[in-house]
Amino acid sequence: MVDETDLKHLRRCVELAEAALDSGDDPFGSVLVTADGTRAFEDHNHVSGGDHTRHPEFAIARWAAEHLTSEQRAAATVYTSGEHCPMCAAAHGWVGLGRIVYASSSQQLTSWLTELDTPPPRVRPLPIGEIVPDALLDGPVPELAGQVRALHARRHRGS
Repeated sequence: MVDETDLKHLRRCVELAEAALDSGDDPFGSVLVTADGTRAFEDHNHVSGGDHTRHPEFAIARWAAEHLTSEQRAAATVYTSGEHCPMCAAAHGWVGLGRIVYASSSQQLTSWLTELDTPPPRVRPLPIGEIVPDALLDGPVPELAGQVRALHARRHRGS
């Protein structure tokens, strides 16, 4: 169940996704929040330079592995503008991060990209639960998914 605190963090993810888009990148943004509510790390996509592993969710997993104990990671929440790709979901699972809350789903993204006549991604956009079966998930969030869709439309239509 997504509450007002979750929405606050998801809105920040959408802001980060817009910042990524404004810098010429794909619109994805993510935030890591510790159990006490501290925003510990945030990032957005950095794939425009050619390294397509530079997703914010992957960066969060790497940062968490280096800076948090396994107990702190399990108690943390990752917020993201879009559901993790398989690479990021696997990193999330391997590092042992806790709950994931996403504004838009992989299924929604696939549908939007089809509508926008965008070539399919090189990696199949599987739901997180297919990669990390015991993941604690909440999303998509309808009141923010439309904003995320608009960012993708702007990226792929140039409008």
